[in-house]
Amino acid sequence: MNRILRVALPLALTLATASASGSTCYGTPARGRLHGGVPLPAQGQNYVPYSTLGVTLGRTYVHQTARDIVVEAYEATRVSMPEKRFMYGETGLATGGPFKPHRTHQSGVSVDFMVPVIDRAHKSVLLPTSMQNKFGYALEFDASGSLDDLRIDFEAMAEHLYQLAGAAKKRQVKIRTVIFQKELTELLFQTKRGNALRASMPFMKATPWIKHDEHYHVEFSLPCRPLGEHGTASN
Repeated sequence: MNRILRVALPLALTLATASASGSTCYGTPARGRLHGGVPLPAQGQNYVPYSTLGVTLGRTYVHQTARDIVVEAYEATRVSMPEKRFMYGETGLATGGPFKPHRTHQSGVSVDFMVPVIDRAHKSVLLPTSMQNKFGYALEFDASGSLDDLRIDFEAMAEHLYQLAGAAKKRQVKIRTVIFQKELTELLFQTKRGNALRASMPFMKATPWIKHDEHYHVEFSLPCRPLGEHGTASN
C-alpha cells in the first residue's frame, strides 16, 4: 500500500495541477493538440518576445502550467540577475497542432528561448531580430558563442535554465529535454550553474535536424491525454 501511495500521490498532484490550470494537452510535441492554451506575456520587466508580429499572429501560446513556469523563472532570474535581459521565441498555436517550420511545438509544452547576449562592453543586450534574419532564427553563432560584436551570455542562460527547473519542480513538473548546440552546451557547463545543469538537465544528445545555436528549445513533461481523446480525430 505504501508503495502504491508513493507512486500515486505525485501523479495525482501533477494531474491536479494540469486540471486546475485550465489547459489540456493531447498527444506529443511532435503530434499533438492543445485545449485552453494561453499566450506568454507580451513583455515583462526583464524579457520580451522575439517578435511583436509573432505575438499578433498567435505564435506564442502554451499550456497554462508551462506559462506559469516560464513567468516565475523570469521573475526569479530578475531577482538573481537584475541587469540581464531575456527574450523568448516561438512556442505554438492556441489550439496546438502543426506549427511550421517547426517539427514539434504541437501540444503546448515546448518553448523556444532566444540566447541572452552581451556586447563588447559586456552589457546585456537583446538579440537583434527582424524579418531579414527570420526573427533571429537565421542568426549563426560560431563554436565559441560569438557573432560579430555579440557573445552568448552563458552565465545568464545557465541561470535561466536553473530557474526554469526550479519553477517546474514546484509544480511537480520535470523538464523533458533541452535542445542546444553540443559545442555550446560544453561552454554552458563551465558557468556557475554548470555542474548543476550537467547533473540534472536532460540535454538532447542526438544531433537536431537544424542548428540550435541562436535559441534553446525546452520541453516540459506535462501529463498529456491521448490524441484520440481530442475532438479532432488523430488521423
